[in-house]
Amino acid sequence: MTEKILVLNGPNLNMLGQREPEIYGKLTLDGINAVLVRMAEERGFSLETFQTNHEGAMVDRIQGAFGKVDGVIINPAAFTHTSVAIRDALLLLHVPIIEVHISNIHKREAFRRHSYVSDIATGQIVGLGVRGYLLALEAMMALLRKRDDLL
Repeated sequence: MTEKILVLNGPNLNMLGQREPEIYGKLTLDGINAVLVRMAEERGFSLETFQTNHEGAMVDRIQGAFGKVDGVIINPAAFTHTSVAIRDALLLLHVPIIEVHISNIHKREAFRRHSYVSDIATGQIVGLGVRGYLLALEAMMALLRKRDDLL
């Protein structure tokens, strides 16, 4: 059976490539997603992506993943610092969770340094630009296949 990975993206990430390219880069979210899907499929995984600017829609998507996914990669974006609801929904899944941030949230404004996801995440990748998504996917695939090496 093919392992399924869900990649979740929060508010304003649909504007990647246009929004503050000096911080977030020039690649669009559609471009990132295409690379992730191809990379996962080449290694025998199924990968689905979801982006929303609405907290309730994110909670609904996470709840809808209950019992249907093997791992989650999430860039909660601004929800990182504000959403207990998303944190609580993620706790329902009982799967590995990798939190990703394009910028290093620990080097930014004080309000961006707190994450409601980090203490429940299996791991966190920050500050490596969009490469963080690729590293998160490689790590997730290794976790799911119980391999110590990156694929």
